[in-house]
Amino acid sequence: MRRVGRLLALATALPFVAGMAAAGATPPGQVELTFADPEIVESSGLTADADLVHTVNDSGDTGRVFSVDRATGRTVGVTTWADDPADVEALAPGPRPGQVWVADIGDNAQERSSVEVALVPVGEGDRDVRGEVVTYELTYPDGARDAETLLLDPASGRLVVVTKEIFGGDVLVAPTRLDPDRPNRLRSVGTATSIATDGAFFPDGRHLVVRGYSSAVTYTWPGLDVVGRFDLPEQQQGEGVAVDADGTVLVSTEGARSDVLRVRLPRSVVRAVAPVPELTAEPTVATSTPAPSDEESPRPRIPTDDPSVVDMSDQGNRSFLIGIGFAVVMLVLLVRSLRPRG
Repeated sequence: MRRVGRLLALATALPFVAGMAAAGATPPGQVELTFADPEIVESSGLTADADLVHTVNDSGDTGRVFSVDRATGRTVGVTTWADDPADVEALAPGPRPGQVWVADIGDNAQERSSVEVALVPVGEGDRDVRGEVVTYELTYPDGARDAETLLLDPASGRLVVVTKEIFGGDVLVAPTRLDPDRPNRLRSVGTATSIATDGAFFPDGRHLVVRGYSSAVTYTWPGLDVVGRFDLPEQQQGEGVAVDADGTVLVSTEGARSDVLRVRLPRSVVRAVAPVPELTAEPTVATSTPAPSDEESPRPRIPTDDPSVVDMSDQGNRSFLIGIGFAVVMLVLLVRSLRPRG
């Protein structure tokens, strides 16, 4: 057990290793807001609407969601939904305004036979909904997994989970209708970036972004083809990402009084996720991701960056290299711990 404990302790230290590796030439981020609430110390999930962002603390907190004014950074509402969740790691937008999905899906030791999600009301004013919120049990198709990413597919209403793994996360979808009285089995549909800490859909519903500690990847949906990879602004331990209705990408990090930053997206990503013009003729079925022209296609209000930032075949993705280095260190320590002591 002590050997396992050492490995788990090393795994816990991974974010700090990632943070050191990320230091250096990182793109700047514009401060959207700074959390003023001293109770927000480990922002691990994030959603955003026009006026508010919503966040949750990492494991160890009670079951509560903070609603924060985007203009001031002050908490304007707290929803308490549970007494002692196991490991809350993510939020996703709810099916209606004033709701979020809370994901109790963290499992560093990969010991939980199932994880849970709950649909929780949020907004201005404090409220206690313990005993009123319905939780849904999710099960993986192949045993326990660790995950920190939950998304809501705006087209189908399905929840999407991305596992947190060194060599690429598993992308799994939940059933269209969740049953509160029995386990809801997840189904694997593809893979995403390594060490995934959060994700969100763009307003078009045809693209999503999944972040790690130092970089992010934009994918098509449901094909999961890579549209672009880009570095994220340096953060202490970046674990949250949200995309609002205007297409603005925000990222959050653990740490007291931490900043929520706007991310400057590469132009190729901005073009890909731009709204598709309404068709006036008979509609046709799209077979590939539309490529709007610069002159005619409307643009979402997303900060753009130099197109050279994007490298579609980026084998130097820092999150991937961090994962490889971490795996090598773990293997060396494991081999050493198994040697007979003389």
